[in-house]
Amino acid sequence: MEYNNYGYIRVMAAMPGVKVSDCKANADNIVRISSSLSTNEHPSVIAFPELSVTGYTCGDLFGSSKLICEAEENTRRILEGTKYTESVIVFGVPVRCAGRLFNCAVVARKGHILGIVPKTYLAGNAEFYEPRWFESARVLPEEGVKLSYAGQDAVLMSSFLVFSLGRVKFAVELCQDLWAPLTPSTFAALAGAQIIVNLSASNEILLKHEYRRSLVSATSSRLICGYLYCSSGYGESTQDLVWAGASMISEYGSILSENERFLSQESSISADIDVDRLEVLRGREHSYRAECQSPVFREVDCGELVRTDFNAELKRHIEPHPFVPQGDEAALDRRCLEIISAQVSGLQTRLDHIRCRKAVIGVSGGLDSTLALLVTALAFDRLGIPRNNIIGVTMPGFGTTDRTHDNSVALMELMGVTSREISIVPATRQHFSDIGQEESVHDLTYENCQARERTQILMDLAGKEGGIVIGTGDLSELALGWCTYNGDHMSMYAVNVSVPKTLVRTLVIWAAKYRFDGKASEVLLDIADTPISPELIPADENGQIKQKTEDLVGPYELHDFFLYNFFRCGFAPEKILFLAEKAFRDVYDKDTVRHWLKVFMKRFFSQQFKRSCIPDGPKVGSVSLSPRGDWRMPSDISCPWEL
Repeated sequence: MEYNNYGYIRVMAAMPGVKVSDCKANADNIVRISSSLSTNEHPSVIAFPELSVTGYTCGDLFGSSKLICEAEENTRRILEGTKYTESVIVFGVPVRCAGRLFNCAVVARKGHILGIVPKTYLAGNAEFYEPRWFESARVLPEEGVKLSYAGQDAVLMSSFLVFSLGRVKFAVELCQDLWAPLTPSTFAALAGAQIIVNLSASNEILLKHEYRRSLVSATSSRLICGYLYCSSGYGESTQDLVWAGASMISEYGSILSENERFLSQESSISADIDVDRLEVLRGREHSYRAECQSPVFREVDCGELVRTDFNAELKRHIEPHPFVPQGDEAALDRRCLEIISAQVSGLQTRLDHIRCRKAVIGVSGGLDSTLALLVTALAFDRLGIPRNNIIGVTMPGFGTTDRTHDNSVALMELMGVTSREISIVPATRQHFSDIGQEESVHDLTYENCQARERTQILMDLAGKEGGIVIGTGDLSELALGWCTYNGDHMSMYAVNVSVPKTLVRTLVIWAAKYRFDGKASEVLLDIADTPISPELIPADENGQIKQKTEDLVGPYELHDFFLYNFFRCGFAPEKILFLAEKAFRDVYDKDTVRHWLKVFMKRFFSQQFKRSCIPDGPKVGSVSLSPRGDWRMPSDISCPWEL
């Protein structure tokens, strides 16, 4: 099987037990752990804590030539002991240069020092005394210095180094560098580093970890990078401070992996960082192309990435429903409320701007029209317009079932809107006769005639009443082109236009559980449980929905997963397939996923013409297919990929 890393790099943070000032014991631990992790986990980078060779809490012993010499000698032991280790290792050691002592990170691979990075911002406040022993990297020339160290000549020491592993680039900063107003990692990221490695010794005091965690997360988000934070723990002196080994790996604001703190033994964490995703996100961010004054970084070639088998195991969570808010009940409530509030605000602003006090909406008893009706009712409430100015219209046709009809009628009554029922059957039959369509032939013309008849009713009724037609179609339908051109495709303001189907269902269920009770809650939950269907084909012999959308175009949870990873992350079909197989491994087999991915790609590219002329509507998430905003593509473009 051909090797494919799918754009990932595996990184690890190792927190060994430390013996303060015992350089040999610490070096042996680093060698043993590096060898074990490299062999068993196949990471490309392994990071150890700040001053991991000596221990961080040596105090004034850092002034001892004996300790500094032993640190160098045992760095040589580490290099010798890891010369057959595939992974790049990054460990902390004090380094003397030109009569000055620097708190440094050594970057090495296969027994060779690739570079030494000195700390820029020394911790010299409260319980920290680093300026007592160390100099800042700022005393060195920008181009760095070359020195002989640990038996190797012409080793470059500089705070302006970017290390390359294949096409992946990483840089190193140390502890306090992260907490500074203008971090070294900022310049490193602008110089191309997609991953920042931070060697730290960060003690524990009340609430510090919460801030530290938010700082790592926010930095990875601001810099659009992966951030590997490795901090010292068990074994550091607790004379005055407590060390908990607080380590974590973050990517673009999300914590991928995190160490359990206050362990009394060595530990490690790992994660697979998606460099492909970071590059796509950076490419969309103009800040990375802006001109700014920054130091010139030297690039150091570290060789190729370690060949990690990501097919066997991917060390990160793949969310199968990326559009659906995650978290506990309180978080879910906040996020769902925020989404609906954005929809409501968009419609409220539009109604207020055009001085409109009436709205017409087709209510089918399905998910989309239910959410649109809820949004419209709340917008009218905010504007102080009575809900009976909302005209809800149920339009039974050849495929309408009792279940959806009854739910639509009940919903309109419960919401306090004006309810109208207009059958499309007589008008559609007349149209069939006019164009020579046989009613018994249930083809695309049969379906589209009904959809367009419904839209005509809504448009003409809105004109008669002096209102606007509220669109109900959602983002998933637009992505697939699953709408009738100039039928349900068209409205005067589309409130669900950037809300995918999986999120529509979630919002309806949320409303049923947290915003309504009694009969209203029952109706909403039944709507959420009803098979998705345009109901354009007659029901089965039992009066049940026969035409089920997901049987025809595929499961919406798959299509929403495809859409998110294609649009938001810029992934090729091969990678989307790889991720979908892992996300839905207990739901769909590989052939099923591949089949529906082919359907998605074909429909997405062939149906752009419908998206090129969609109505206005509010953007509520990070994915929108508006031709005036996030997605611009010719309608006659060809799909560039095959599976």
